Amino acid sequence: MTAKPEHHPDTLAAQALGWVEPNTRAVTPPLHPSSTFLRDPDNAYSSGFSYTRDTNPGYAQPEALLASLEGGAAAKLFASGMAAATSVFQALPPGSRVVAPKIMYWGLRRWLTDWAAPRGLEVTFVPPGDLAALEAAVAGAPTTLVWLETPSNPTWVVTDIQAACEIAHRHGARVCVDSTVVTPLLTRPLDLGADLVMHSATKYLNGHGDICAGALVTAREDDLWAGIGAIRHDMGAILGAFEAWLLLRGMRTLHLRVQRTSQSALWLAERLLEHPAVSQVLYPGLPRHPGHEIAARQMRGGFGGMLSIRLRGGEPAAVAAAARVQLWVRATSLGGVESLIEHRASIEGPDSPVPGDLLRLSVGLEHPEDLLADLHRILATG
Repeated sequence: MTAKPEHHPDTLAAQALGWVEPNTRAVTPPLHPSSTFLRDPDNAYSSGFSYTRDTNPGYAQPEALLASLEGGAAAKLFASGMAAATSVFQALPPGSRVVAPKIMYWGLRRWLTDWAAPRGLEVTFVPPGDLAALEAAVAGAPTTLVWLETPSNPTWVVTDIQAACEIAHRHGARVCVDSTVVTPLLTRPLDLGADLVMHSATKYLNGHGDICAGALVTAREDDLWAGIGAIRHDMGAILGAFEAWLLLRGMRTLHLRVQRTSQSALWLAERLLEHPAVSQVLYPGLPRHPGHEIAARQMRGGFGGMLSIRLRGGEPAAVAAAARVQLWVRATSLGGVESLIEHRASIEGPDSPVPGDLLRLSVGLEHPEDLLADLHRILATG
C-alpha cells in the first residue's frame, strides 16, 4: 500500500495512510488490548510502550491519520469529546482567561460555567461569528485562549476562522476550534491559523454510533501540547483499545459519508425553504444564509450534514413535530449513518440559548426523498 501525505485526503482516509502490520503483513490493523507491556532486563521499554494509560499501540495509526487529514504536527485520542476539550482548558496556567461563543456545544458551555469558572478560569462568552465582539473581549483583558466552534451548534452561525485567529494572535491568545461538525474534509482550521483543533470523534470521524471518543490535533508540539498530554495521562482520559480500532475503521469511510450527507442536507434545506410550516432554514450552504460567503470560502467540498429548521408554530409545534417522526430517529448525537432529529431547547434545559421553535437535524445516509417525505408528514400534521 502506497498512500503518501501528498495524496488526496480521500485516498489517505480509505487506506488509513497505507500502513501494513509489519509482522503478518495484515492490511487491517490488529487490536492491542494489553494494559501493560514487558520491561527489558535493564527496566527500559525498548518497545516504546509501558502502560496503556500512557498510550496504546492502537493509537498510532488513527492519530497519525487524523494529524495528516488536519495538516497538523500531532494528534491525541481521548475517551470522549468532552475529555479532549476540557483537557485544553485544564492545561492552561492557573488564572487564565478564555473567550468562547455563547452558542456552542451545550455540554462544554455548561462545564465552563459550572465547573471551570468557579475553579479560577475566567470565562467570557461572546456572540458566535461576531468579530467585533471577539475583538473587544480579547482586547479588554489579557486572554490565554479563544475557543471557536463553526458552524455553531445548533444555529449554524459561521465564524471567519482566519479573521478570528488574526484577532486572537494579535493579542497573544491561542485558538482552538471545535471542528466536529465539518471534519477535516470540509475545513482545516490549522491552515487558517488555528493552534488546536478538537473533535468529538463519536460523531463524524467514527460515524457509526458505536463508540464514545474525542481527539485533539495541534499545529505545533509545544509546551501546551505537552501539558495536554500530561492531563490525558494523569486524569486517565484515555480511549479503550477496541474503541481506537473502531474509530480507525470509521475514519476509512469518512470521505464517502461526509460527501453523501452534505449533498442530502443541501437538497433537504433547499426544499424546506418554502414549506409553509417552516419560518427559517439554518444551513450554511444556502445562499441566503448570513454566513454563506464565509462558509464557501473556508469550507470545501460541501457544507456538512447538519441543519436546523424553525417552525412558525413555535415551541409547541416543534416538540409535537419531533414526537411524530417515523423515519427520522429521535435521539441525541450527530454524524451517524442514521438521520437524527432533536428539539435542542428541551434537551439543554431552561438556560439554553437555543430558540424553542428549533429542530436540529443530523442527516444520515438514507435516501433524501424518504427523509423529506417524513418531514413533510410531521409538518403537515397539526
